[in-house]
Amino acid sequence: MSSPEKNDKENKFEPPPKEAFACTQIDLFQTFLYNNDDQREKMSNAIPLWDCLPLYSVSRQWAHKMRKDGVFPQLLIRNSLYQGSKIKIEIQPARLIENEVVTEYYPGGNEELIEAALRKIATLQNHGYHDESGYGVCFSVHQLRKELKKRGHTRSYQEIVQSLRIMARSSIEITAENNKIKIFDTCNYFKRLSSVSRFDLDEDPNAKWYVEFHPLITKALRAMDYRQFNYELMMSHDTQLSRWLHKYLVAKFTYAAIGQKFEIRFTTIKRDSGLLESFGSHRKAMQYVRISLAELVNKGILEPKLLCINGAENLIPFEESKVLSERGKVEDVIYTIYPAGKFSSESKKSNANANLVKEKSGK
Repeated sequence: MSSPEKNDKENKFEPPPKEAFACTQIDLFQTFLYNNDDQREKMSNAIPLWDCLPLYSVSRQWAHKMRKDGVFPQLLIRNSLYQGSKIKIEIQPARLIENEVVTEYYPGGNEELIEAALRKIATLQNHGYHDESGYGVCFSVHQLRKELKKRGHTRSYQEIVQSLRIMARSSIEITAENNKIKIFDTCNYFKRLSSVSRFDLDEDPNAKWYVEFHPLITKALRAMDYRQFNYELMMSHDTQLSRWLHKYLVAKFTYAAIGQKFEIRFTTIKRDSGLLESFGSHRKAMQYVRISLAELVNKGILEPKLLCINGAENLIPFEESKVLSERGKVEDVIYTIYPAGKFSSESKKSNANANLVKEKSGK
C-alpha cells in the first residue's frame, strides 16, 4: 500500500510548464488583425460550434421558480442543429453545499459571462496555455472581477467562485446523430478547476487559478476553428439572447457584406439558444426576440431597413415574415436582417485573420 505522503504528492496540482504558455497553438489563438491597441483590447475569439449550442439556458430566476413549483429537472435535455447534424445535449446540474444545504445549479447567464471573460483573458500573453491535456487559462479572481467590471458585469468574489464551481461540476454530454461531427464523451463544462495559493482561498483574491476548458474548445483551438470578433460589444448587450445572437451571427454570417441578407427563424432561435423555454407563450417569446434583434440594430451590428408600407417610407429594424398554419395560427416567423457597416468590416477582418492563422500554421 502506498504511503499518504506519496498519494498527496501524486494528487498535488502541478501548474503547466512555461512552454505551454508559448506554444504554436497559443500563439495562433492570440493572433488578431487590428489597427491599434484599443481595437486589440476589444477582441476575443468565438468558437462556432460551442457558441451556437444551448449551453446556458437556465436562468437563476427560472431555476428558483422550478424549485418552488417542484419541477426542477434532474437532467436537462436540449436538441440543436449544426451544419446539418442533429445534436442532442444532456446537462446534469452542479451540486454545491451552501450553509449545510445541497443546492443544484444549471449553468446560466452568470456562468456564460464568466466563461467569455476567461476566454478573453486567455488571449493575453502568459495567460492562455495548451498542453497534451488540453487548453486552459491562468488567472486570479481579482483579475477576473476587474475584467467583468470593465465590461459592465460587476460580481463579488463569492459569486465568481460559485460560478467557477458550477461550471467545474456541471456535466454536459454532446452527441451527434450522424458522422459529420465527432461524438464526445460526457465532460464537465470545465475539464479542470484548480488553484495555487499560500493562503485560505477566501482571503486571497490574487491566488492563481487554472481552468481547463471543455474538449470542444480545445478541439477548435487545435483545428484553428475560431473567429476573431468584437468581444467588448458582445459583453455590452442587455439581454442574454442578444449576446447569443451576436455570437451566432459571427459564426454563421461570415459573408456579411453590405447589402447581403441573413434569414433566421424563430423556431431556430428557440431550439438552438434554449433561451425561450421559460416563456409561457409564443407571443412573449417573440417579443423577447424582437427586443434582442432591435438591440443589435441599436449597437450598430445590424442595419435597419427602409421599406415602403402603404405608400409611405418606414425605417424598420428587421423584416418579419409570419408562417401561418391552415387555421391562420402563427407557427413560425422568418426574420430577415442586414449587416451594418461595423459588423461587415469586422467580418471581413475575421475572414482575413482566419486565413492568416492558417498561413502561419502552414496548413
